[in-house]
Amino acid sequence: MIKLFRFLKPYTVPFIAVLIVLFGQAMAELYLPTLMSDVVNDGMIKGDSAYIWRYGGYMLIVALGSSVCAILGSFLSARIAVAFSRDLREKVFVKAEQYALHEFDTMGTSSMITRTTNDITQVQTLMVMGMRFMIYAPILCIGGIIMALSKDAHLTLILAIILPLMAVTIAALAKLVVPLFKIMQTKVDTLNRVVRENLIGIRVIRAFDKQEVEKQRFDNANQDLVSTAIKVNRIMAAMQPVMIFFMNITSVAIIWFAGIRIADGNMAIGDMMAFLQYAMQIMFSIIMVSIMFVMIPRAQASAVRINEVLDLEPEIKDVANPKTADDKRGYIEFDNVTFYYPGAEEPALSGINFSAGPGQVTAIIGGTGAGKSTLINLIPRFYDITEGSIRVNGVSIAEMSQFDLRQKIGFVPQSAILFSGTVRENICFGKKDASMDEVIHVSKIAQADDFISKMADGYDAEVSQGGTNLSGGQKQRLSIARALVRKPEIYIFDDSFSALDYKTDANLRHALKGETQNATVIIVAQRVSTVKDADQIIVLDQGEIKAIGKHYDLLKSSTVYKEIVSSQLSEEEM
Repeated sequence: MIKLFRFLKPYTVPFIAVLIVLFGQAMAELYLPTLMSDVVNDGMIKGDSAYIWRYGGYMLIVALGSSVCAILGSFLSARIAVAFSRDLREKVFVKAEQYALHEFDTMGTSSMITRTTNDITQVQTLMVMGMRFMIYAPILCIGGIIMALSKDAHLTLILAIILPLMAVTIAALAKLVVPLFKIMQTKVDTLNRVVRENLIGIRVIRAFDKQEVEKQRFDNANQDLVSTAIKVNRIMAAMQPVMIFFMNITSVAIIWFAGIRIADGNMAIGDMMAFLQYAMQIMFSIIMVSIMFVMIPRAQASAVRINEVLDLEPEIKDVANPKTADDKRGYIEFDNVTFYYPGAEEPALSGINFSAGPGQVTAIIGGTGAGKSTLINLIPRFYDITEGSIRVNGVSIAEMSQFDLRQKIGFVPQSAILFSGTVRENICFGKKDASMDEVIHVSKIAQADDFISKMADGYDAEVSQGGTNLSGGQKQRLSIARALVRKPEIYIFDDSFSALDYKTDANLRHALKGETQNATVIIVAQRVSTVKDADQIIVLDQGEIKAIGKHYDLLKSSTVYKEIVSSQLSEEEM
């Protein structure tokens, strides 16, 4: 938790202001019982109405000052806490943006969402309450003890007995609550994961008629969280009556023993009333601190999870002095590349050697699990290779900045990912300042202009989150248009034509030839019809290149390629 406080540095001045106003509030609260004591002892008992009016007016002024300080303290502490959580949320998000795909897999999407939302909210709540209670309560407690001693030192023996008992009780309750709060945050992660999977996979769930199964799965996760929350709330609920019991016992004891001292002439009535108020202030401040001790464990558990995100260093980093790769354009070279996924015993790719240049279409084909997507994910440096070297324009990608490298690439992923917004905004995701003419031009090449024009609002039509209001083929074509609008040096299509019919596929590939004639094109595909016209076809099998060549040459020289082709085409087509 303390590690997160370093982000409070920009708010030093308002934090000092909170200290000042809360100190003023505490001083005003501590002065009021003394004024009341004077009113009773020197005004009411002596029957001096003028004294009562004068000191009653002082009490109103002090009470008003206390109220103003309380309002200012609450306002400033809330402002600081909200700004702090805003900055923290931004830092967590930016840090997550720097992660390699492996770090995302390690953290988990549902956990990252919880850490960015619920966990930061827990810390924010503690900040608001902490600045109010952890500053105000100690001042009130210490000041109350000093003022109580000044009124009657003998009666403070009651507090010397009660206060340690309260502290022990609070510590025992906190010891029970701390582990439960940590468990709760983990169970919130689990619930989020179940909800997210159900929302994303609703079509599959309905298709297999598994609504009841998933409902039961949700109920189990939900009930698991609820049962833990109930345990926590039962412990917290027990705290209030226990604290009230201590306060009532203290009040009775003070009145009892103060009455004896008043009868003996050793104490004034006003002093007894003041002492009683100081005792209540002391105990109330302890209760405020106890509330904080209940909140701290949960916020601490959240802070640990937030720090895990902030402290996790991305595996893929830019070198201190990155090199530029502008002497050539679109040249890619794989030099004896081997790659292991983190924790894997066998390589996903082994001994990969090939090169591709501008004006050339390189196709990659192979069976399921051959390593096709893994290979092209290495080019934008989504993963770092284990051995060998990948060079773009003659420079190793490990020596280039990630920004510079990815600016040269137009990437179309295997799963077409679209964002909520308009059609135009999704296409312009590839180039922020793209003109409308550019958007229409690339849409026509991607064979997307026809269906976009038929939409009610055309290019201003809304795309729902994840593109759920579009078909698979429409999403793929928009993803292709998004890559084309960048006009990059290198185009990577990861099985990006799989949802297209054969006619649209053929028209798209024909249109791409003119648009990408000065760029390097790499196509991963399962269809032989998509790759057979490529300048070179790379045949992958079990992470190794089995053959490289043109379609007709590979039919004669590669058994693996011939098997793939024969499974899709007839003898005449071959």
